[in-house]
Amino acid sequence: MKKAVIVLSGGLDSTTCMGIAKEKGYELYPVTFQYGQRHDREVEQAKKVADYYNVNEHRLVDISFLNQIGGSALTDSSIDVPTEAAEGEIPSTYVPARNMIFLSLASAYAEVIGAEAIYIGVSAVDFSGYPDCRPEFIESMNQTVNLATKQGATGGKLQIETPLIHLTKRETVEEGLRLGVPYQLTTSCYNGEETACGECDSCQLRIKGFKEAGAIDPIDYAVEIDW
Repeated sequence: MKKAVIVLSGGLDSTTCMGIAKEKGYELYPVTFQYGQRHDREVEQAKKVADYYNVNEHRLVDISFLNQIGGSALTDSSIDVPTEAAEGEIPSTYVPARNMIFLSLASAYAEVIGAEAIYIGVSAVDFSGYPDCRPEFIESMNQTVNLATKQGATGGKLQIETPLIHLTKRETVEEGLRLGVPYQLTTSCYNGEETACGECDSCQLRIKGFKEAGAIDPIDYAVEIDW
């Protein structure tokens, strides 16, 4: 069976990618990065998602030294988590070069296990403030990983797949619901509590997606949501 590495954060988008890759017939090999983020909840939820899909192997890779670099509200506790994105600016939740690092490590893992694809849940639509979510970045990384690996140099092909890159959050939710993705196991809240705050930028975007899809989010929120 063909294999795919899934960059699995435990969030809505990466879990949707799990469902998409499964439908396409891939054997799933999720990899979750502990990158020095503010909380461990997303890692714990990623484990639950991996168990749900009954994967053969779920790799947890510790790159928590990224919090020594800082520069992001997600890795530096001295930077406040925003409740709304500043218009026209890169959000403070952007982690410098994170997706480039993730995809580099995922491509190494993919080469070791003989995978043909890497799935990552980036979107250039609803959260396009992140420079490492742009289509031109993904295109460049696709070229780079095939130039930099033995697999690419010996006639193989490793493809970075971004099935959500042109989808709104509503469209992502609709696709996930169609696939029966276990959204009840996912987390999106930047604050990392068991109950999502409902107020941070990530929560607001998630709520908006479910509302526009005409669905009720199965996770709990600390504030009342008018579905």
